[in-house]
Amino acid sequence: MHNCKHTIHRHQHHYVWDNRLEPVLRVEPGISVNFEVFDASGGQLSPRSTAQDVARLDFERVNPVAGPVYIEGAEPGDTLEVEIEGFGQPSWGWTAIIPGFGLLSDQFNQPYLKVWELTGKQTAEFAHGIEIPIRPFPGTIGVALPEPGQHSVVPPRKNGGNMDIRHLTRGTRLFLPVWVEGALFSVGDTHAAQGDGEVCGTAIEAGMDIQLKFKLHKGKQIQEPQFITPGPLTTGLDEKGYYVTTGYGEDLMTATRKAVSYMIEHLEQEYGLSAQEAYALSSVAVDLKISEVVDVPHYLVSAYLPLAIFK
Repeated sequence: MHNCKHTIHRHQHHYVWDNRLEPVLRVEPGISVNFEVFDASGGQLSPRSTAQDVARLDFERVNPVAGPVYIEGAEPGDTLEVEIEGFGQPSWGWTAIIPGFGLLSDQFNQPYLKVWELTGKQTAEFAHGIEIPIRPFPGTIGVALPEPGQHSVVPPRKNGGNMDIRHLTRGTRLFLPVWVEGALFSVGDTHAAQGDGEVCGTAIEAGMDIQLKFKLHKGKQIQEPQFITPGPLTTGLDEKGYYVTTGYGEDLMTATRKAVSYMIEHLEQEYGLSAQEAYALSSVAVDLKISEVVDVPHYLVSAYLPLAIFK
């Protein structure tokens, strides 16, 4: 990462989208800003935490986002371009199954916690012989909403928010609609790795620095976020192929739940993982794809497990 004149420090964060929040920094377009980002627990978990600590998480304090930053000249009807310039090295991370949260929360009601050692590493060890490539990205990134009041940062919205798009890695350019003067940009929930879908509700959650540069497109309006990746999506994972489970249903959620359930069964049977471990591994490594939406009354969803993670 380059040297930055501006840093948003860890204590300069907030827990809701609210267009009345005072900006912690004002910058001109073209300026790079370094953000010190908390992990999604907001510091409630540590490398010494246990599954019991997961059950005690205060949801009022999860997903803090650093900011907001006022972009000079940004007005409603503009588009804010956010270039992701780089990330600091995370030292540790966590993946949890949180009771009442996640795609299969009805099946997984007991807390689970995996703590990852990340210092100086290119891959993160899930278990002996299972290594996940570290590919940092921000889970939550966005601007203030036009609607007044406080809005939770937990779901994705038209302003971006908790999109959990794992391809927002270094070099990606994200385009966000500007809804209020100055845009009021914030970022948080950094991840060391994740599968498309983040099915158990958490990825490899890891606090780290992220450096971003802003550009304004005046009078160019979009309704929801769009982005450009700098190259291929899954380099380093494609080379050994995939094991894929499929699920069909009369709605996408049913199809998705079935595809993931079958993947969990496969991981248990083939690799000797517990059901909780298989669910957590699916969240950090398995990519969901909508394979088919036109042949009603059924939809088809596929879950792709990269075989390259098995050493």
